This record gives sequence, structure tokens and C-alpha cells, in this order.
Amino acid sequence: MTRVRAVRRESDSPRRYLHSLWLLSARDLRVRYATSALGYLWSILDPLVMSLIYWFVFTQVFHRKEVGGDPYIVFLILGLLPWVWFNAAVTDFTRAFRKDAKLVRSTAIPRSIWVNRIIVSKGVEFLFSIPVLVVFAVVNGAPVTINLLWFPVAVIMQLLLLIGLGLLISPICVLFSDLERTTRLVLRALFYASPVIYGIGDLPAPFDVIGAFNPLAGIFSLYRIGFFPSQEDWTVVLIAAVEVVALLILGAAVFRRLEPTVLKGL
Repeated sequence: MTRVRAVRRESDSPRRYLHSLWLLSARDLRVRYATSALGYLWSILDPLVMSLIYWFVFTQVFHRKEVGGDPYIVFLILGLLPWVWFNAAVTDFTRAFRKDAKLVRSTAIPRSIWVNRIIVSKGVEFLFSIPVLVVFAVVNGAPVTINLLWFPVAVIMQLLLLIGLGLLISPICVLFSDLERTTRLVLRALFYASPVIYGIGDLPAPFDVIGAFNPLAGIFSLYRIGFFPSQEDWTVVLIAAVEVVALLILGAAVFRRLEPTVLKGL
């Protein structure tokens, strides 16, 4: 009987983990929008305003040529929506443990949940903002191809990328608090070093080769090829897939190694 109960506990543990993960993620969303009059609309307004600004600058002021694709506003939204998810999650990784230090020390659930709840809550906001993409694609007559089926694959790849980065960044930032500000500076530079407002194919040599090793390049390519087949580059996607797996392995190893030290430092 004891063995049976132990097996049941082990089989239930993933379920309890997922249940706790959802509760914490839902709590984050409620806290974020509890005092906001617009609530969920804020998750739409941020990427939408950014898209409109860049669309105005590059089409009405500078009259861009052969950068991105047409309709350019749809091209921008396809880059800015996942970028907002990435940027918001990585920014919160830097204070994932310090923000709820008492709960992290006192609860028995795996500490990785404090990283994953950030990814889930920001990911939910990303999914809720997809209707903006649909509206602009319909209004601007963006052609849709069978490659749109790769969109969920891009979501999964970005999810795994964020898990690896979260497991890597979160514990290190507890040990070295200055990395919180450093991460924000790196993210500002990474925005322009990633194919958000342009495509990886728009880069001149040798920057196209260098940019191919940015894992976001392959992920953003998968997001876009459903509407812009010219953005298809399977070499870049393959490089991104390899880097995502490598970051997952590295992040898990670093997290396991630093977890006891992090708990002492909180």
C-alpha cells in the first residue's frame, strides 16, 4: 500500500506543479490588471502603438524600400508581438526570486515554478494580443499561406527559449544584483540586433551571417512565413532550434547547481 501511495504521489506531482503554475500565473495577471481601467487592453496597446510608430517612421517619413514585406504594418506586428513577450519575460527573470523571496524560501514546490510562471503569464498576454494581428491582416489584405501552420511551432520554440534563459538568468541575478540593470541595456541593443523591424534577409553581409545565430531570427521567421513566404529560411530556423535545446540544457544545469546558493542569498 505504501508503494502504491508513493507511486500515486509521484504521478500526481506533475499535475500539482501545473496547477500551482497556473494559480501563480493567474495571480500575476490579476495583480497586473487589478487597478487598471483598461485591463487586458494594455497587452494590446503596447505592441500596437509601437507598430504604428515604426510603420509611420519607415513608410511615411523615410519611405523604406525592400525592407520587410508588404503590408508592412502586418510585418511589424508579427515581430513586435513576440518581442514584447520576450522582452517582458526576460526583464522579469532578473527579479523572479527577489520579488517573492519569502514564498520561494517557505514553499516546497520546485523553485523553477517562479521562472515558469513569468513565462506563462506573459505568454497569455501574447496570445490575447493575437486578435490585433488578425484584424490588421484582414484589413490590409495580407495573403495567408499553408505556412501559417508553423506559427504554433514558433510559439513552442519561443516558450522553450524563455525557459532556458529564465533558468539561466534568474539565479545568477540573485548572486549579482547589478545584472538586473545590465540585462535591460542588453535587451535594448538586442531589439535592434533582432529582425523585429526588418527581416534577416534584409541584412547586408557579413551581418546576415552574424544575425543568423540570434535564436530570435529563426523564431521570428516561423512567425512570419505564413504571411510572408519570402521570410522562409530553414537554415536560420535550424540554427535557432539547436540553440534553444542548448540553452535549455545549460539553463537546467546552472539552475540545479546554483539553487542551494540562491536560497541562502534570499
